[in-house]
Formats: sequence, structure tokens, C-alpha cells
Amino acid sequence: QLQLVESGGALVQPGGSLRLSCAASGFSFRYYAIAWFRQAPGKEREQVSCISERDDSTFIADSVKGRFTTSRDNDKNTAYLQMNSLIPNDTGVYTCAADFWGCSRGNFGSWGQGTQVTVSS
Repeated sequence: QLQLVESGGALVQPGGSLRLSCAASGFSFRYYAIAWFRQAPGKEREQVSCISERDDSTFIADSVKGRFTTSRDNDKNTAYLQMNSLIPNDTGVYTCAADFWGCSRGNFGSWGQGTQVTVSS
């Protein structure tokens, strides 16, 4: 399992943008799919994205499609979630997760601690 640490969460106005980072330890980062999840109080956890280097594919949830993008820099062992046109419903704790077996298995073995994103005017 990788060690993952998120950063970049903040209080932002509606319509604003944030970029979240997911920094991973080790030398095998490039082989892992990286997903982003979010959860607000009283709501279930929602997967918002996934990126797989070996499959050269990305997944973006319908709820954020067209506003969020995910990317990675394997030389820096870091994945990113770029969030644009933020709305209050985007508020929540955002967590990254990794799975060696790709984006579709739904069993991510490594999780970060989460970073708070609050969208409010």
C-alpha cells in the first residue's frame, strides 16, 4: 500500500477554482490507479474521479463532469484534481485513494487523510 497525503483544500467562493494534490510515497506510484472521493456530513462517500496511467484512461463522475479534471505527474509521485466552477454542493472532505489493479475494481487499498473543501459565499 502506498502512503498518500492530500493538500490544497480551502474555503472558496462559488465559481472559484482549486487544485488538490495527492502526494504518494515509494517508487511504484506509476503503476497505481489514483481515485478521488468526497464526503459531506450526512452524505455517503462519492467517487468523483480516477486516473490510470497503465490504462491511459480517466473517469469523471457525472456530478462534476465538465468542471473537474484529474491528472498525474509520475516523476513527482503526485496526482491532482483540478476543480473549476465550484458550487456549494462540492463542499466536503476530499480523499485520494490508490489501487494497483486499476480504476474499476472498487477496492482501493491505500487512502489519504482527506482535505476539506468548502464552497461558500
